[in-house]
Amino acid sequence: MTVAEAVRDRIVEAVAAAGFDAHGLHVRIGADEAEHRWTPDVREDVHSVAKGVCVLAAAIAADEGAISFDMPVTVYLPDFELGEGVEQVTLRHLLTMSSGIDLPWSETLMTDWPDLAREFLRRPSRGRVFQYSNASTYTAMTALSARVGDVGDYLDARLFRALGIDDVEWARSPNGRIEAGGGLALRTIEMARIGLLIRDRGRWQGMQLASSGWIDAMHENGVVAGPNPGYDRYALAGWGGPGRGWRLHGAHGQLLIFLDDAVVTITAADHFGADEMAATVVDILETARRVV
Repeated sequence: MTVAEAVRDRIVEAVAAAGFDAHGLHVRIGADEAEHRWTPDVREDVHSVAKGVCVLAAAIAADEGAISFDMPVTVYLPDFELGEGVEQVTLRHLLTMSSGIDLPWSETLMTDWPDLAREFLRRPSRGRVFQYSNASTYTAMTALSARVGDVGDYLDARLFRALGIDDVEWARSPNGRIEAGGGLALRTIEMARIGLLIRDRGRWQGMQLASSGWIDAMHENGVVAGPNPGYDRYALAGWGGPGRGWRLHGAHGQLLIFLDDAVVTITAADHFGADEMAATVVDILETARRVV
């Protein structure tokens, strides 16, 4: 039995013990992998894991010289009305949720205003403080689309096809833009491929799809997000923790958990059990490493 298989079996046991409503599991440790399913293998919304995919889109565009993370976003959206202090907001601020612009999530977020990005940027900024908002990622991708065209098409050509992910389904706003902060439907194994790309610092089957520095920035030097463990540091879409690990974390238990050479992918329908499950996964990985 490989270490990946042993870790998979322990996670399956932990899921049963916790009553966690898991759908799919994929474990990759080094070159070994193992998987398990509780429900049919269908594409499901990965929710905020999509924010990490948006960071990859921006990273690829930066590598190509199309955009800069540190240029004021108004450079890309010059005709947008700006709230007080928003002229200093950059693409990096939007993707690290540090724009200081407040626009809470709602079920009708994409349709509450004629243009969500315009509504977001016309609100005032409180400076470089953490303010989590799907509208922030949506606005970042609106800025990116001004330079690369449709971001969904851009990702198909430069990321998804390389990963063998075809016919990607991404919900769109009434303006035709990808929802960005969510709405991306993937199978567990497809999300796992994105996780492997990130674990390997942007490299996939001999191809460098995104520079390693951008991948590192997904979890290094995060901004202060708050006092709660597991939610106290946020980088480019990545949450610090649990423990030595870090993760992309989507609502209802969509998880990409990274620790050293391991990446564990979980799809689920269990919003409130996800934090405990992420901590359990990291504990299992740490124990497996000590045994090895």
